[in-house]
Amino acid sequence: QFGLVVSVYAFSAGTSGLLAAGFADSFDRKKMLLFFYLGFVLGTLFCGVAHTYPLLLCARIITGIFGGVIGSISMAIITDAFRMEVRGRVMGFVQMSFAASQVLGIPIGLYLATSLSWHATFLMIAALAAVIGVLIALKLKPITGHLSRKHDKSAFQHLWHTASNPFYIRGFMATILLATGGFMIMPFSSAFLVNNVLIPETRLSIIFFITGLFTIVTSPILGRLSDRLGKYRIFVFGSLLSMVMVTIYTHLGPNPIWIVILTNVILFMGISSRMISSSALISGVPNAEDRGAYMGINSAIQQVSGGIASFVAGLIVFQPAQNAPLQHYDTVGYVTA
Repeated sequence: QFGLVVSVYAFSAGTSGLLAAGFADSFDRKKMLLFFYLGFVLGTLFCGVAHTYPLLLCARIITGIFGGVIGSISMAIITDAFRMEVRGRVMGFVQMSFAASQVLGIPIGLYLATSLSWHATFLMIAALAAVIGVLIALKLKPITGHLSRKHDKSAFQHLWHTASNPFYIRGFMATILLATGGFMIMPFSSAFLVNNVLIPETRLSIIFFITGLFTIVTSPILGRLSDRLGKYRIFVFGSLLSMVMVTIYTHLGPNPIWIVILTNVILFMGISSRMISSSALISGVPNAEDRGAYMGINSAIQQVSGGIASFVAGLIVFQPAQNAPLQHYDTVGYVTA
């Protein structure tokens, strides 16, 4: 059931991202961002008030429909605003924001879930997202430079031309492989640490906090290094490090918490190196007139690949009884590596 809750968001996000891609270059990017952001906030609020499993699934689908487009619009805005030469450091700051959400969001979310209920976590996200939405509306300038360029008359024609471009397809294939690995490992990470590594649930927030704090510090540095040394070199380094650390991580047994933290920190350094450099490289693939559509398709592929990966991982990993160790998580590690 947990695997389905995770994957259903990804599937709905991927579908909506693909359908919206054809229209992505036809409107002011700020207006599109605000429209889908509002839907995401309402969907998250719905998750917070859902009291049955079917309702939660429906709420996750609604949230995914709107949330799946936000990332691609944001990436298109970043690509419109910054040159390729400095895009690595920009992606470093984007990755830093993900780490900041881990440092603050996961510990706070875990605290609310254990102290109150899991509903409180969704309600907190909805409230915070609403505040951020107001700031976007007030501070972000309209993004309309792409509207002056020539586009296909039909949104579906524009979608097809972008999706069938042989050069773009190579970028999409890279996204499939990148997304599959991350989504197989991460959804079961907390359960693995509690049941296999025997970390008390109350101490998970310490692990996530320190790992996220380290990622906040290193992400801008890795972004600058990718601009200076070459984005592909940093990508290869991050990929090799991630392969080694994923294998080690998924084979952990009962260990002191400092070993778990050290393993997590090194693993996320590899993941960050890979994500920062690959995001910068992928952002340089599309032409300006196809940027919104390309990012939309790419985001859809990422979400669907992640959904499939989460679902497949859920079929591989199982728990014989409550509080029993997860079985075959090491197999997921081999597949990911």
